Amino acid sequence: MGGACEGGGVVGEGSVRGESPGDVEQARERLFRLGAQALTDPELLWMVWGGAAARAREGLVAPGALLARVGGLRALTQAEPVELCGMPEVGPTRAARLLAALELGRRVQRSPERRPKLRTPREIHAYLGPLLGALRREVFHVLCFNARNVLVHDARVAEGTMNACPVDPREVFTAALVSRATAIVLAHNHPSGDPEPSVQDVALTRHLMSAARLLNLKVLDHVVVGDGRYVSLLERGLMPEADLEAGRAWGAAGGD
Repeated sequence: MGGACEGGGVVGEGSVRGESPGDVEQARERLFRLGAQALTDPELLWMVWGGAAARAREGLVAPGALLARVGGLRALTQAEPVELCGMPEVGPTRAARLLAALELGRRVQRSPERRPKLRTPREIHAYLGPLLGALRREVFHVLCFNARNVLVHDARVAEGTMNACPVDPREVFTAALVSRATAIVLAHNHPSGDPEPSVQDVALTRHLMSAARLLNLKVLDHVVVGDGRYVSLLERGLMPEADLEAGRAWGAAGGD
């Protein structure tokens, strides 16, 4: 509770193809002819920037140099907004465009349902992964469910640093009680990318479970999100036996 580019000047799936206006125009033509997946990371970044980045004398130099300096696209997307604004090649306008594009990408990956049924740890990860997987600081979510395992509220109840996130049980249970939930799933991310639960993660889970019993709330699972991976404390058998049975019933029932 980064990524680096390989070799000199090689970034993402391909190197910067060129720095001239012609290269920029060719990149745009390839986008429409072959799809956005055919473009390199610097070319995609140039498309997002648009406007001022389209100056002929600049071409693909600025996005290519920026990606090489920060260590690749993933490292850039993990930068804080203030940090992005302070980068010479970026500034406030480009930072805003980049952050907006990233958020659109995350929202596209999330469930189209406003109140989805999330019945397994894998589905919890599919729902939260796009939101939490690239964050540089730990955050703690409480997913609140009704009796039919329909998600009625997703509350971010704590934000921390790169390696810690203090959680106030009052915030956890306020979110559950306000939404009239009958069950909750706890979830948080590990910015390191490794979702392996810490001793503190397990201890916090058990502490919250003890408190939840007094409120007649079920804690179905605690899912730790990493870089494209997750760990479910339910699947690991790290929850008290009574809660293990409730969690298994949750997954087996499939929300029906």
